[in-house]
Amino acid sequence: MSGKVHLERDGAVAVLVIDNPPVNAGSAAVRRALLARIAEVEADPALTAGVLIGAGKSFIAGSDLREFDLPLADPQLPQVIAALEGSAKRWVAALHGAALGGGYELALGADARIAAPGTVLGLPECGLGIIPGAGGTQKLPRLVGRSRAIALICGGTRVGAAEALELGMIDALAAGDLRAEAVALALASGKRRAIERDVPEEPGAEIEAAARKAAAKGRQRPHILEAIAQVRAVGQQPAAEGLAAERAAFEHLRLQPEARALRHIFFAEREASRGAATGGTPGPIRGFGVLGAGTMGAGIALAALQAGYPVVLVDSDPAALDRARKRIGDEIGRSAVAGRLTGEAAEAARAALTLTDEMARLGEADVLIEAVIEDLEVKRQVFARLDSVAKPGALLATNTSYLDIDPIAAATGRPEAVVGLHFFSPAHVMKLLEVVPGRSSSSEAVATGLAVARALGKQPVQAGNAFGFIGNRIYAAYRAASEFLLEEGALPQEVDAALEGFGLAMGPFAVADLSGLDIAWRMRQQQAPQRDPRARYVEIPDLLCAAGRLGRKTGAGYYRYDEAGKRQPDPAAEALIAEARARKGVIPRVLAPEEIRSRVLAALVNEAGLVLEEGVAARPGDVDVVLVNGYGFPRWTGGPLHWAGQQDPARLAADCARAVADFGPQKKAADLAGLRILASADKA
Repeated sequence: MSGKVHLERDGAVAVLVIDNPPVNAGSAAVRRALLARIAEVEADPALTAGVLIGAGKSFIAGSDLREFDLPLADPQLPQVIAALEGSAKRWVAALHGAALGGGYELALGADARIAAPGTVLGLPECGLGIIPGAGGTQKLPRLVGRSRAIALICGGTRVGAAEALELGMIDALAAGDLRAEAVALALASGKRRAIERDVPEEPGAEIEAAARKAAAKGRQRPHILEAIAQVRAVGQQPAAEGLAAERAAFEHLRLQPEARALRHIFFAEREASRGAATGGTPGPIRGFGVLGAGTMGAGIALAALQAGYPVVLVDSDPAALDRARKRIGDEIGRSAVAGRLTGEAAEAARAALTLTDEMARLGEADVLIEAVIEDLEVKRQVFARLDSVAKPGALLATNTSYLDIDPIAAATGRPEAVVGLHFFSPAHVMKLLEVVPGRSSSSEAVATGLAVARALGKQPVQAGNAFGFIGNRIYAAYRAASEFLLEEGALPQEVDAALEGFGLAMGPFAVADLSGLDIAWRMRQQQAPQRDPRARYVEIPDLLCAAGRLGRKTGAGYYRYDEAGKRQPDPAAEALIAEARARKGVIPRVLAPEEIRSRVLAALVNEAGLVLEEGVAARPGDVDVVLVNGYGFPRWTGGPLHWAGQQDPARLAADCARAVADFGPQKKAADLAGLRILASADKA
């Protein structure tokens, strides 16, 4: 039976061992067993204290999220914690592995908390569109203060055991055997329920500053504002009223569409991380070799260094190596200053980097990643050379954004060892990594590609080997639909504002300027001979590039940029746009933000449907994970296909039909109903 809690005796101390593998999720079965064992301890006069500890690798890594779409079964977690706090006996929570969400809230119900080194603690509920609902917002401020509690709760921050001790989130750090030390702590006299403690005094200005920062970082989402309100109220009302208000807010939020969407993307990410079930065993990942020291190559090298791996970075251009050395060194320094790396880890990362023009040095690496210019013939030449230096069993990966993996792999004598690893810029920051098998890629190579993503802390998504894979294929349609609107009368800032108002991190034209207009221009030039003459083609981006307006790096693109990089509308760009309209005889009209959003999002959804139909993406959730993690689609919508499933089916179908017509007669309409995207079963 799952969800067991074993009662073991250590003299006068009861040790309750929570045993619900693999991560001891706080399920209904666990709650029932805990409540029964706490009552058993309370009724036994021979037992004077108790310890809560987890079996296996964790204390409790959080609640079972599968329960959150249903009425919560009794006993609910607050009832279990109330039994703990109402006990006449002293309780200690012994934490290891992870004590997150409801797991840490359970620990907050004990008199004291002791953690093994390496334990991770926190209240990540805000990342799921809810707030802690079992005392977290009421007790954490009593331990760490209101301003710090706001930051920790709204940020969903995971805290290591040593830092948790400094903050006051735990009372002791185990020096040896966790269980033995917890038993000794339980025998200490006195009870110290967190809910009964006074809130530490701190300046109101600090609390207000923390609230403003958290609200802004959380994009003013309802659950963030609710969490702030709950923390602010701590100590201003009786504890019982605070706990009741917190629980009511939690119950309301967990049933809202936003929380459902965030749970969807959570499970979609977990599923995507597994990739396709190929049965392959990953190869070793002990060191990386990166060919190409440009922006992307340096970023990939930095991602591996920050994850603790040695890196050989190769480029034939000494100037490129010098720039990469400086860029990597500066970023490692910034990470150390910001606390993302310890001083020791920063020094180790610097020491683990080798920069050289000798390609033979790549033979030391288990994973070789090519990051050169996006040109098929150049990449084929590079892979022929990589094949000659790579050791047997090494993974050969191309960082291509668009190109066919198969002719690249065919340039080697081991096409089975080649996969695509499409990083997103900046590679050391962006979480998404598309893993793209070619026709000959072995199951072991694919498994290694997925393992590389996990080793670097990335979110992998396995994509089919088709032009643009999942993300760039869909984004190209999104960008094209945005360009149609420019041609019809909208200005870049109007399109960007409408889509940023929807929740996208940046509008399409701000993104184009950031990444550089010349990259897409080069791709359009390569595709020109194959372009369908029936397809609608907007010349505005080409005119901007021809005028030398390549984006931020040249100080001008769709916008102009000041010395600080701040964008401003540019009359010169608007004149070029007007010129392009006049060439086609277009009479510009005003487009409302609602029309901009509906047309662009419909084009994106239709293209996503085609990606699914063609098998480029295996699941709708994979599309959502790609667009959320790689392209700034608002996470709280669950991604574009989850969002589409919550819209009025007739309205969205009409919008998609218009979007398809915008592209021209060659454009195919996706069967969104057949794909169960329209009128989805989980529509809120």
